[in-house]
Amino acid sequence: MSAILTTAPNVSPQAPPRPLRWTCAEFHRAGDLGLFEGKRPMLIGGVIIEQGPMNHPHAIAVSLVQNALFAVFAIGWHLRVQLPLVIDLFTDLMPDVAVIAGSPRDLAGHPATAPLVVEVADTSLHFDTTDKLELYARAGVPEYWVLDLNGRQLLVFRDPHRTGYRTQQVFGPADAVSPLAAPTATVLVADLLP
Repeated sequence: MSAILTTAPNVSPQAPPRPLRWTCAEFHRAGDLGLFEGKRPMLIGGVIIEQGPMNHPHAIAVSLVQNALFAVFAIGWHLRVQLPLVIDLFTDLMPDVAVIAGSPRDLAGHPATAPLVVEVADTSLHFDTTDKLELYARAGVPEYWVLDLNGRQLLVFRDPHRTGYRTQQVFGPADAVSPLAAPTATVLVADLLP
């Protein structure tokens, strides 16, 4: 008669379940394999977040921001629209628009910071002005803009520190703002709003 083994020899008690944190490399590989086809994911702290479908006003605003910033940052810069901004091993924010120095061919990989990042907010205003704001500040992004479509205003955050930005300004449709990276240029807020 054989004995019934109730525990495996030399095996410690089972640990409680724990969340699986994705790295940016794993996240990008899953994207390469088509896992996110038709979706708008981002990776924050190792957690994949689905942004949901983009509505028409948001899409128009992203194009308007791209056009306005292209006029300001045409030479010596390039714009990355909804492309990776890998700020650490576990976070790829995929900003609506990021201004990057140089040309796309200058990059050896995805950038980790940018002189200016713009997020368009319709349903995501709270998230963009709390969680994302802190992440961009921690990544050393000197200037972060949130285009608030519902409030028809541009929120400009500058002077990053570890938990946010030290200054915030609010610009309405009749106002103009000069990016820190192009201080002699101006962007009309009305040109960014659909």
